[in-house]
Amino acid sequence: MKTAISIDRTKGPPAGRAAATGRAGINWLSPLALAVAVVLIAPIGWVALSIFADDQGTLGHLAETVLPRYVGNTLVLIVGVGVGVLIIGTSTAWLVAMCEFPGRRFFEWALILPLAFPAYIIAYAYTDLLSHPGLVQSTLRDLTGWGPRDYWFPNIRSLGGAMAMFIFVLYPYVYLLARTAFLEQSTCYAEVSRTLGRTSFQSFRQVSLPLARPALAGGVFLALMETLADFGTVAHFGVETFTTGIYRAWLSMDDLVAAGQLSAMLLAVVLIVLVVERAERRRARFHQSQRMSDLSPYRLSGSRAWLAALACLAPVLFGFIIPVAILLNLSYVDGHDLFTRRYAVLTLNSLTLGVLAALVAVALAVLLAYAARIDPGPLSRIAGRLANLGYAVPGSVIAVGIMMPMGAFDNAVDAFMQATFGISTGLLITGSVAALVFAYVVRFMAVALTTVEAGLTTIPESMDAAARSLGATQFGTLRRVHMPLLSGGLLTAALLVFVDVMKELPATLILRPFNFDTLAVQAYRLASDERLAQASTPSLVLVAAGLIPVIILSRRIMTTRAGRRTANAGSG
Repeated sequence: MKTAISIDRTKGPPAGRAAATGRAGINWLSPLALAVAVVLIAPIGWVALSIFADDQGTLGHLAETVLPRYVGNTLVLIVGVGVGVLIIGTSTAWLVAMCEFPGRRFFEWALILPLAFPAYIIAYAYTDLLSHPGLVQSTLRDLTGWGPRDYWFPNIRSLGGAMAMFIFVLYPYVYLLARTAFLEQSTCYAEVSRTLGRTSFQSFRQVSLPLARPALAGGVFLALMETLADFGTVAHFGVETFTTGIYRAWLSMDDLVAAGQLSAMLLAVVLIVLVVERAERRRARFHQSQRMSDLSPYRLSGSRAWLAALACLAPVLFGFIIPVAILLNLSYVDGHDLFTRRYAVLTLNSLTLGVLAALVAVALAVLLAYAARIDPGPLSRIAGRLANLGYAVPGSVIAVGIMMPMGAFDNAVDAFMQATFGISTGLLITGSVAALVFAYVVRFMAVALTTVEAGLTTIPESMDAAARSLGATQFGTLRRVHMPLLSGGLLTAALLVFVDVMKELPATLILRPFNFDTLAVQAYRLASDERLAQASTPSLVLVAAGLIPVIILSRRIMTTRAGRRTANAGSG
């Protein structure tokens, strides 16, 4: 199994490398990385400062009217989603990692398929299936002869419905991290538990689960960040949260101050969740023995085996198979032809934004990661941590943080040009592709940086020393040694950023240029107009794009399993 090499950054570089850094005169690289990181978090800082703006009573008005609903719905949503993804992700991960039952090999990778769905796409699918004119209720009325008022049916367009949509598509975050944690736990604990007569469930509850707490906390945190960042699902279901309030204040009410202050409040919620997750990880530290010998799984038989298979099938069924079937049926019956000029333009717009954002994010990630490698001092460490903050911030918050200073800058330039030359420049940056790409890079820099850093840690530092001894500069070492070895990791990072950009909705809605729509925006607009059949076509394209990281993760999972077996065979 390929494992990341952990490098202790606190001890500083070796003497030889420090000397080489001094001779090469590349001490500017860490300050440059810090400057890049500061630029990336500038929108977040601007939003944080907006809470102190002279609001002329805006904040008080929000507190008296809509703010209680925003706070209440958001808190209920994250608590419900957190509990749901924790239960489903943890239970399925333990079953496929520690038990033997029919279909286990299939479920190892199939359980991550719902990650291909943006939450708002699955919301559109289930709205068509479960709404009053949908297939389920229509069939129920046909079979029973009931009228519309003769029965009660749960409303999918509700806070509970939104919660279910998020759980269906976000539990794989917990599943992936929990599965890895269970596989990497020392077998000593499991063996001792078995010798003490513990059942499989008792071993899970008393041994495996406490050891996996840091991974579980990390998975729940990722799911909650996606929940807080979502706009399409809650807007389609009519659930008032901070993200819908930000969008309404900005585009419907034209109130920039209210949008900024709501963004600052949502940022505070994100920071609270982040602090709780980090505190949970610090409390949950256990000694892990390095004994990783093969341990035979718990062999389930009879009803237990089939219940385990059913427990793993249900999330895949509701989170992937049924939504795909609904979208395919809608697209076939009443969808739009993808090969029209309109959809060609939408696809080209989405691809252009995805490629530009991926290239910029990967280039900056290489800069930040390489600065941390050759000069692992406080500047490069701070730069890396700051650059990662954007992933924890919703796209709507980042969009508002970009629009506020850029709008002020454009207005100042326009006023100056009119006063000096009598020429109106209009909006130069606001509402441009550059502003939109910048928002994407801020939002998804952590995805690219984490992938590039993981690739760099697998390259021995002896290669750097050998290149220096042959007279190569640090830039030459990066270009001729590291880049060829990192090609696979760079491609993976670019693909992950590309797919995230394709699916991003809140930032695109707020920042996109005039008459510049994407597949995500088109799907949202059609669904908002209750044209769910037409929305199925762009939705299917987005799901197909989302399958790219799922395929990558599936291959890694199978490689991990194969590598683990090889290692176990060698140790035996």
